[in-house]
Amino acid sequence: MKATVRQGLTLLLTLVMMALSVSAQAERKLLDQVVAIVDDEAILQSELQARVNTIVGRLSAQGTGLPPRGLLEERVLEQLVTESIQLQMANNMGMRVSDNELNQTLANIASNNGMTMEQFESQLAQEGVTYQQAREQIRNEMLTSRVQQRRVGSRVRVTDREVDNFLAAKDARGGNEAEYHLAYIFVEVDEPGNDASVDEARAKAENLRQQILDGRDFREVAVAQSDASNALEGGDMGWRAESQLPSLVAPVVQELNVGQTSEVLENNSGFHLVMVMDKRGGEQQQVVEQNKVRHILIRPSDAVTEAQAEQRIQEIYQQLQSGADFAALAKEVSDDPVSGSDGGNLGWVSPGQMVPAFEEAMMNAEVGEIYGPVRSRFGWHILQVQDRRQQDVTEANQESQARQTIYRRKFDTELQNWLREIRDEAFVEFKGQYADMNAETGDDNAS
Repeated sequence: MKATVRQGLTLLLTLVMMALSVSAQAERKLLDQVVAIVDDEAILQSELQARVNTIVGRLSAQGTGLPPRGLLEERVLEQLVTESIQLQMANNMGMRVSDNELNQTLANIASNNGMTMEQFESQLAQEGVTYQQAREQIRNEMLTSRVQQRRVGSRVRVTDREVDNFLAAKDARGGNEAEYHLAYIFVEVDEPGNDASVDEARAKAENLRQQILDGRDFREVAVAQSDASNALEGGDMGWRAESQLPSLVAPVVQELNVGQTSEVLENNSGFHLVMVMDKRGGEQQQVVEQNKVRHILIRPSDAVTEAQAEQRIQEIYQQLQSGADFAALAKEVSDDPVSGSDGGNLGWVSPGQMVPAFEEAMMNAEVGEIYGPVRSRFGWHILQVQDRRQQDVTEANQESQARQTIYRRKFDTELQNWLREIRDEAFVEFKGQYADMNAETGDDNAS
């Protein structure tokens, strides 16, 4: 009997301890719950709050008004969902960002802002962001950018007729160009083929414009209501030369005063508002420094992972350092078929013709130096600047610049379409206090 009582007490104590343990675990879980399931990944409450705090700090520093905390959390959570979908794509495609590449990118960010790395870390701390959090966020941004270039860039085509029309219009405007600092709001039509859905989106855009005319800050409205990918940056589009303005807003912006908001603009994707935050004159550069450059490209692909591509480019670099012939190697291994067949030659290159990472490396390289490896959105490069010169490029580079500008306009539009597509195709289920978003976003696949 006593043994039975002791066994019962032991069992009772065990159950009590287990209950206390479960309770303690539950309390810890309350601090970091799953707030959304996105395909094969979970988004945690801690991730959401960290991103919200970062955005609040940045917008507050800009003097931008903030929407209610709950609304901001929902919009940031949607941003994290879209980001998660793209990061899973990057992982499935074997894309990686090495620590060396990430360190160089962080150093460049600090340098471009006139800071040492120590000052950069201190600035992050003041904004409530740890250095490690910043590293991972920038790594994620680099990966999503590469996924977008791979998936969206292949959809964009620029015709010779478009280039000719662009140059003709540019000639008609003369040589001087103004530059505009723009903010932007986009209202998406949920069902483009449904008249009621179109009317609802139009009414929303008109209402947002009226709120701005009544004194509400444009950037605050963008954070709270815009469907554009830059909404949580207050819709800030940065500085754009007149020739680089999206075709929808280009004729409108030129008529707006600083601080003035446009009428509601409409195209096939939805409704748009744009505001000129600032304006400045611009001069076309007539004489520039050109670089005669050649390169070897190793491109990650479905068959070649990021790590394999990086290892391969390192091997090629060592071969060149050991005296291998650059032109012969380019013909043999470069994944740029056009330049590769010519020994890697890109000819004389003017500023703005190459993607930023490649151009920065080209400008830093000494004449004759084997420079790299360098990662751009196209893959891994080793380059060699063979010569430099000052050249009048008023006419020589117009076609290339026109093609790049048209490409950027088309890419921005196609990116919005693609982001909507991948969001619609993904399995997304919101949890806990955000469960109501399943109905709001039309996630029929959520349980």
